[in-house]
Amino acid sequence: MTVLVTGGSGFLGTEICRRLAARGTPTRSLTRRPAEALAALGVRQYHGDLADPAAVSRAVAGCDAVIHTGALAGVSGRLGPYHATNVTGTRNVLDACRHHRVPFLVHTSTASVAFTLPGLVYADESAPVPERHAAAYPRTKAAAEALVTAGADRPGGPAAVVLRPHIVWGPGDPHFLPALLRVVRRGNLVMPGDGRHLLDTTHLHTAAQAHLLALDRLRAGAPLGGRVYFVAQGEPLPLRAFVTALLAAAGVRARWRTVPAPAARAAAALHDQAARLLRSTATHRLSRLLVDELTHPHWFDLTAARRDLGFRPETTVAEGMAALAAAHGGTRRR
Repeated sequence: MTVLVTGGSGFLGTEICRRLAARGTPTRSLTRRPAEALAALGVRQYHGDLADPAAVSRAVAGCDAVIHTGALAGVSGRLGPYHATNVTGTRNVLDACRHHRVPFLVHTSTASVAFTLPGLVYADESAPVPERHAAAYPRTKAAAEALVTAGADRPGGPAAVVLRPHIVWGPGDPHFLPALLRVVRRGNLVMPGDGRHLLDTTHLHTAAQAHLLALDRLRAGAPLGGRVYFVAQGEPLPLRAFVTALLAAAGVRARWRTVPAPAARAAAALHDQAARLLRSTATHRLSRLLVDELTHPHWFDLTAARRDLGFRPETTVAEGMAALAAAHGGTRRR
């Protein structure tokens, strides 16, 4: 079969393409720009924007399955760009799958679509999606997820599975670890709250593994169309412990320095207001969503993924940290 990976040059997309290529699966990618890593894997690259239906249709034509990882991610920024990529882009993928009669779709969502205060504690897929979200990213990913699950009931559409990983990390992480490194100053990591609440995360290998498991189950005829699954390590840790270990694996020794959560939320509210007034497009600035997610728990009941997908993380948190340390050469940077 031929599989298209949207966002194939991204952190997760590249790992999925690598695994598909290792299987000998003819693999395509839809990205905005060429990627040397994909060329080295023999991935056929299509270039264009997810918001462009013609570009999406060209990439989908002749495929047997689509893994839709392409998205705009962030904790801040205006709604428009997020909506164009995450909502319009997903609609274009679904329309192209119907038009070209592609039978299978695995859609990458995020656990943040279900996030609401006071957090997610051993949450399963019955947790409701809140009516309002604190930022454009979870709002538009929730809308995209709804498009995919609603499409499962429409004739001619693909059998689709939605996966909700949370904080994908590992060697080459372009988001979470770099964001932490940017706020380390003189050996101090200034963070809102005390970091004692539990957080479950998703190693890159675990996230990629889950996508291929979902695709394999769909191909085998499992009745999973329209189902949604949380995907994580199943090893919830206090945020402070996880962040400290992640920085140490990258060669950075940093002491947690607490900013009271109310003060951090007040500062974030001012940042959000200023960003709206200035029409800021920055996607990784201080925001209410960031502060809320850093000061409340996120951990999940993975029973459904284990039962329906045969999901078992192939990499533990400890193994992932060791691999990250090896990738960073075990050197102390700060």
